[in-house]
Amino acid sequence: MDPVWALRQIAFQLERSGAPTYRVRAFRRAAEVVASLSPGELADLVRAGTLRQLAGIGEVTAQVIAQAAVGQEPDEVDILEDGSLDQTEELLGQLDVVVASVHSKLRMPSTPMTQRMVAAIRNPHTDVLGHCTGRIVTGRGRPQAEFDAEAVFTACRESGVAVEVNCRPERQDPPDDLLQLAVELGCVFAIDTDAHAPGQLDWLDAGCIRAELFGIGPDRVINTRSAPLMTSRGV
Repeated sequence: MDPVWALRQIAFQLERSGAPTYRVRAFRRAAEVVASLSPGELADLVRAGTLRQLAGIGEVTAQVIAQAAVGQEPDEVDILEDGSLDQTEELLGQLDVVVASVHSKLRMPSTPMTQRMVAAIRNPHTDVLGHCTGRIVTGRGRPQAEFDAEAVFTACRESGVAVEVNCRPERQDPPDDLLQLAVELGCVFAIDTDAHAPGQLDWLDAGCIRAELFGIGPDRVINTRSAPLMTSRGV
């Protein structure tokens, strides 16, 4: 399998599923880097396990390149279908904050989707459940995923995982009824812009307004806390 083709296909699928722009760009950048190498140079790097020495190649893209170069189908990247996360335990352990979000197979039936989300929430590395329904409310739109919201938000409360109040205008996730349920169940929240560019950080105000409307005070918003408190389990 051609590693350049594999990287571009993953970028295409991520973009199609509505994944964050930085993830799409990471795979496209990696494809450009690999395309600039001769077959011999690429083979030597794969053989030596030194792909990550190249600027623009990270842990995940290096794994994709190595797998494709030896004819294997690369692993795709997401909250996986079984609820496991798409990064290695080593990498997850180095991150200050892990936001786990479903970006693929959003039309799964309710029961397996609920199981998938609860498994991700209970992962000890997860700090925030991102845009829980995956809906898009502008343009052609995208319906929200179906899951047992009470079970999911109860798992968040029990595991100390914050529910993201997503501020992107096209998401406004969770919807009002689910946000109200999360409040009633005693969840804590992260007000996130989901910004893909610096100017989009201004969207934070919209999330703060929504939080205020639903009676979410600063004591239930992890963004208001100091870094040590925000990144500890049991927030």
